[in-house]
Amino acid sequence: MKNPKSNIPFNKPYLSGKELTYIQDAINRGKISGNGYYTQKCQSFFEERCGFQKCLLTSSCTDALEMAALLCDIKPGEEVIMPSFTFVSTANAFVLRGAKIVFVDSRADHPNMDETLIEELITPKTKAIVVMHYAGVPCEMDVIMDIANKHKLFVVEDAAQAIDSYYKGNALGSIGHLGCMSFHETKNIQCGEGGMLMINDPTLIKRAEILWEKGTERSAFARGEIDKYGWIDVGSSFLPSELNAAYLWAQLENLDKIQARRKAIWEDYICAFTSDVAKPSVLSTDYLELIKNLKFIISNSPLPTSHLQLPTSNLQSPTSNLYPPTDNLQQTTSNSHLFYLLFPNLVSQAAYASALKEQGILAVFHYQSLHKSEYSRKHFPEQYQRELPNSDRYSDCLLRLPLFYELPEISACIRS
Repeated sequence: MKNPKSNIPFNKPYLSGKELTYIQDAINRGKISGNGYYTQKCQSFFEERCGFQKCLLTSSCTDALEMAALLCDIKPGEEVIMPSFTFVSTANAFVLRGAKIVFVDSRADHPNMDETLIEELITPKTKAIVVMHYAGVPCEMDVIMDIANKHKLFVVEDAAQAIDSYYKGNALGSIGHLGCMSFHETKNIQCGEGGMLMINDPTLIKRAEILWEKGTERSAFARGEIDKYGWIDVGSSFLPSELNAAYLWAQLENLDKIQARRKAIWEDYICAFTSDVAKPSVLSTDYLELIKNLKFIISNSPLPTSHLQLPTSNLQSPTSNLYPPTDNLQQTTSNSHLFYLLFPNLVSQAAYASALKEQGILAVFHYQSLHKSEYSRKHFPEQYQRELPNSDRYSDCLLRLPLFYELPEISACIRS
């Protein structure tokens, strides 16, 4: 079933066709620096659709995380609890403020942080809990918020992958004190590089705007609330260009269309790995037959599908019945951001990735455990020595399959 000419990338950014039109319109409006017409249009879109108290577009999700760390008023030596299985920006934003990072392991059934392990890690120095909603699947936010409220801690949601995902009807990024979102080219909605800070605690909004505008009250000045502005706090130039915001708006107009296509692709993958007969709705049957044909794994011996762990769009708490048989399953949904396979070991994961690559299909691993990083070894040696087996298992054994808007058309190049 070799297809030497097929070339299926892991990701291909979606284009609506209106990006250049809106970019030209932004230019014609005469303001291409930040906080103009399209910036405000995008921010209002999320505030109205998702119920965020206040949204501020940023140049990246990393910028949004750095703003969140500033708003949490992290002091050197204070501790921040976060998953080890996450992107480096999640940790860097707080390390830059002098925080000591305390890593928590992932769940056994999903890469999200194990909420049952958080409370035992809290000390008098703990200032914040940072959650990361992996693959757009919600963490157990009720449990986490209860812990945070009990200990008077900030909660920051790294919702980089979670645009338009919901937990009990609440948009991810709207539940903690602060949320951060990404519009990197690998995300469902993208503008090349971009991000957004969501401020859900009204007491933090005024300072967030000041940090966003280089430590000044320029936002208030632009609204005519004051007659001049000056330097009153720390800050940085976190705003994106109007050109990026215009590009982003062209994507947001098609959000429902994009999400529906991604969901159909995700469900085709699930069907392929759980059914003997694939009946895809959008993906090529030959493509699905190829990727589910695992007989080339480990010296051409079969690896039963039952040995794989497949992704889920919902989680069941091991400590409480958070999802009883009501409409919660409809209200708690992921955004089909990515589809992964979890192999029993690194050898089988690498063999499968290599076999797909020979067929012209690029599948990729994901995060490497931060507690085992070189930076942790040097700066957080006690974290480096900890055993976080689930995080390490996802680092070694998880493999992401292609998932992007044009995959159905491109997958048609696969022929049995």
